[in-house]
Amino acid sequence: MNSLILLLILVFGGALFSYLLNKFLPILRDGFVVLLMLLVNYVFFTMDSSTQIDFEMGGIHLQWAFTSAAFLFGIIVSILGLLSIIYSTAYMKGKDRLGYFYMNFLFSIGSMLGILMSRDLISLFFFWEIMTWSSYFIVIYSGKDVDKRGLKYIVFSAIGAYSMLMAIVIIYGFTGSFLLTDIFDSIFAIKASYQLAIAILLMIGFGVKSALMPLHVWAPGAYSGSPMSFTALFSGALSKMGVFGFALVLFNLVSNQNWLVNEVIAWLAAITAVLATFYAVIQSDAKKLLAYSSIAQLGYIVIGLASGTYLGVMAGLFLAVLHAVFKGTLFMAVGAVERQAGTTDMTKVSGLIRKMPWTFTASLISIIALAGIPPLGGFVGKWMLYEALITSDHYYLVIMVFLSSTAAFLYSYRILFGLFLGQEEPEFAHVKEAPLPMLIPMLLLSGISVLSGTFPGFILEPIQDAMVVFGFDSRIPNIEWWQLTVLFNSWGDKVVLQNVMIAIMGVFLIALAFITIKGYRKQRYVTTKDISSSGEIIQPEDNMTFQIDFYKPFERAIWPLLKRRIDDYYTDLGNGLEALFDLVRRIYNGNGQFYAIYVMAFLALLLIAGTKYFGF
Repeated sequence: MNSLILLLILVFGGALFSYLLNKFLPILRDGFVVLLMLLVNYVFFTMDSSTQIDFEMGGIHLQWAFTSAAFLFGIIVSILGLLSIIYSTAYMKGKDRLGYFYMNFLFSIGSMLGILMSRDLISLFFFWEIMTWSSYFIVIYSGKDVDKRGLKYIVFSAIGAYSMLMAIVIIYGFTGSFLLTDIFDSIFAIKASYQLAIAILLMIGFGVKSALMPLHVWAPGAYSGSPMSFTALFSGALSKMGVFGFALVLFNLVSNQNWLVNEVIAWLAAITAVLATFYAVIQSDAKKLLAYSSIAQLGYIVIGLASGTYLGVMAGLFLAVLHAVFKGTLFMAVGAVERQAGTTDMTKVSGLIRKMPWTFTASLISIIALAGIPPLGGFVGKWMLYEALITSDHYYLVIMVFLSSTAAFLYSYRILFGLFLGQEEPEFAHVKEAPLPMLIPMLLLSGISVLSGTFPGFILEPIQDAMVVFGFDSRIPNIEWWQLTVLFNSWGDKVVLQNVMIAIMGVFLIALAFITIKGYRKQRYVTTKDISSSGEIIQPEDNMTFQIDFYKPFERAIWPLLKRRIDDYYTDLGNGLEALFDLVRRIYNGNGQFYAIYVMAFLALLLIAGTKYFGF
C-alpha cells in the first residue's frame, strides 16, 4: 500500500477506532493511542521522499506528495503529536468524554498531515476544514466561557475559510487547474492587481490560523481554554499550518512586482509581536500569558519569512521549529501545575520549585530559549533574524523585534517567579511532582532546546532542503550538521556560533558547579518565616513575597496603547452591521403599500434626474 494512503488510514481510522474503544474497552484506550502515534511516526519517517499519488475525482486532477518543506513541518506535527498524546494519557486521566477528545485530537493530527501532503487546492481546503472543525470541538470541550471562545474561533475560521475559497475560485478561473505546480507556473502571467487580490484573500485565511493581528482575537481564549495537552499541539503545530500557507503565498504566488505585500505582512507581524508581548506582560494567569506569548512568537516567524532573504527565511523556519519545542514544553508545564495545584493564577500559586523540581527545570530551559538567551536555540534564531533584517536595511523592523524581545524578559521572569519561586503557600503543601508520562515529553523537548543552541546544524540541515521549495539555493557553504558560521571579525576570520555556544555553556556549567559546591558547606538555613518583625514571629499566613501587580508601573505606561482592545473594534463593527440590517428589515417589512411607495419614489427620482441631466 502507498505510504501516504497508509499514513492517512492509520490516523483517521485510528481516531474512529479510539472512539469505539473508549466505549467498549476504555482500559485499552491510552495504550492504543500511544502505539498508534508511534506507528504513525514510523511510517512518516521511513516513507520514500519521492512517494506521490495522482488521481482524479469528478474530472478534477488531485495530487498528494511531501515536498521537503512539507516534510519539515510534518516533523513538527508527528513528533509533537506523539509527545502530546503521551502527555494526555496522564493529564486527561479521570476526565469525561475521552473518546470524543482523542478522536478529535487524532483528526487534528491527520488533517495537518493531509494539508502538508496536498499538492492541489481542493485537497488542501478539504483537510483545512477537517482541521478547523476537529480543533473547534476540542476548544469547546470543557472550561469556562465555552460558548464565547468557541464562537470566536469558528467565526474567524469561517472568515478565513471563505477567503481561501474565494481565492481558489479566482485562481481556477485564471489558470484552469487546482494543481499547485500548474498554478505556480502560470500565476505570474496574471495581472499584478489580481495576484494581489489572490494573495490578500489567501493571507486572510492563513493569517487566522497564524493569529496575526487583527485576526488573532480568537487565540487567547482558544489557547488558554483548551486542555493543555492539546494546546501544546495547537500552538506548536496547528498554528504552523498558517505559517506554511504564508510561505506558499509569499514565495510562489506573489511576484516581485508585489513587494509591497511582503512589507505589509512584515509590519503586521512586527506589530503583532510587540502588542501581544505587552498583553502577555500584564496577564496574571499563566495560561493567558502563554497564549499572548505564543501570538508574539508567531510574529517573529512571519517577519523572517516576509523579509524574503535567505537568512531571514531560514531564521523564520528555525524559529518555527523552536517555537513548537519551547511552547509545547511551556504549555505542558503549565498544564502540570494546573493538574497538580488546581490553578494557574499567579496571584495565588507560588513556591512550587520544591514540589515540582523537574517541571521547573523544563520551564526554566524553555523560558531561556523563548527569551533568546544563549546558549539555547532561541538565541540562534533571534541572531539570524537580527542579522537578516540589518543586512536587508529593515532597521525599523529591528527596533520592533528588539522592543518585543526585551519586553519578553518581563513576562518570562513573571511566569517563573509567579508559579515556582517565592514563598510556598500552605494550601499547596500537598502538591507533588507531575506523573512520569507528563514529565517525559517536557524533558525531551527541553533537551532539544539545549541541543539546538549548541548544535543548530541538526535543525538547519532539513531547513536548507526546505529552502529549495521556496526558490532558494539548496545549500550555503557555512553550515554543517553541527555548526553555523554567523559573522566575521575585523581580521576576516570566521566566528563559528557553535564554538561561542560551547564557551558560554562552559562558563554556565562552571558557575553552576561553584554554586552547588558552595551550597554543600555546612550552614544554617533561615526560612522566610524564621524571622521576627517588631518582636512578633511572622505567621504562616503572612506572605513575604508578592507577585500581585508585579509590573504595575510598566502596565500604567503602556495602558493607553492597550486599553482599546481590537475586540472592541469588532464589537463596534458588529453593532453597526446589526443597526444596518435592522434598518433593512424595517424597509422590507412585507407591506405591499410601502413597496408601492418605494417604487413611486424611485420613478420620481429617475424622472427628475433624467430631466436635469439628459433634457427629457
